[in-house]
Amino acid sequence: MSMRAHIHNARRLVVKVGSALVTNNGAGLDPAALDGWARQIAALRRGGREIALVSSGAIAAGMQRLGWKKRPSEMHRLQAAAAVGQMGLVDAYEKAFSCHSLTTAQILLTHDDLADRQRYLNARSTLIALLEMGVVPIINENDTVVTDEIKFGDNDTLGALVANLIEADTLIILTDQQGLYTADPRRMPDATLVSEGPAEAPRFEAMAGGAASTLSKGGMLTKVLAARRAARGGTHTCIASGREPDTLLRLLNGEPLGTLLYASSSRLAARKQWLANHLQLAGSLIIDAGAVKALHDGRSLLPVGVSEVKGDFRRGEAVACVDESGTEVARGLVNYGASECRRILRKPSADIEAILGYVDTPEVIHRDNLVAHTQNRTG
Repeated sequence: MSMRAHIHNARRLVVKVGSALVTNNGAGLDPAALDGWARQIAALRRGGREIALVSSGAIAAGMQRLGWKKRPSEMHRLQAAAAVGQMGLVDAYEKAFSCHSLTTAQILLTHDDLADRQRYLNARSTLIALLEMGVVPIINENDTVVTDEIKFGDNDTLGALVANLIEADTLIILTDQQGLYTADPRRMPDATLVSEGPAEAPRFEAMAGGAASTLSKGGMLTKVLAARRAARGGTHTCIASGREPDTLLRLLNGEPLGTLLYASSSRLAARKQWLANHLQLAGSLIIDAGAVKALHDGRSLLPVGVSEVKGDFRRGEAVACVDESGTEVARGLVNYGASECRRILRKPSADIEAILGYVDTPEVIHRDNLVAHTQNRTG
């Protein structure tokens, strides 16, 4: 299968659009552009795909509303511009998507939300629930209150983090360039467009040198680095022009637009490799012989197979699965904290809600978040 086929077959996508596209190079919010993306995303939704939209533009839109021609450097003025612009940005998207009978949701994230494990899991659960309900999340950095994101952050990086968060098949970064060139085409007329290559290749970072626009913090380099970050979770990235007609539809139909920076390993393989080599474990679960066999057969760990819980771990942390002789047979990411696991151990999954008052998943550890050492251990 060709690498481009991965884009065609993608079921869950993150689409990131930059400030220059959203605001028509700073002239103000571009309703025609927003309507175009809404129309394309609606068509993709009808085809059974799930799409989260990461949109820049709040600061740029605020600058236009406030009559500022130049991006300020003072933090409080940047925050003020973001506060003013976010109102118009969200309203414009809601109107655009409502024309296609799609509901939208505003999600404002910070890097802290994705660094803290509990907040990470909460954000993940919310976003996946929205996608499953057919809602289109409109995601942006919370520039109004968080200083680090304005000073150091960019929405290319946020797009990659969101792609990892929701386990997207593909990240599409729409920009005002055709894609990644072998050199800056504005200074080197003989530069050629890179069609595709592995996201981890160091040569692409050198090709991507160049300044960002006055409207954004990013540039081609941030897009290449975002693709590399996304690839660590098994997500492929396509960098393409948002000014081309029907870019999203054409990409998903297999047309070779832009630059595809593909992940070298699958999403599941990337997670399994990380788990197999994860050295810091928060606790352990003692499991019976039936559970050991189930894990080696590639199945999930259910609470009925857990006989003892050791440690004080939280939901989402890595734990060891240990057989009754004390040998570690697997490790994975738990769906319940230690106190919850102690209450539901030896119980059938059907009893979880009655015991805890809620049910997250029927598994203590899902098979996709678990690696059995006899089959997959790499170190």
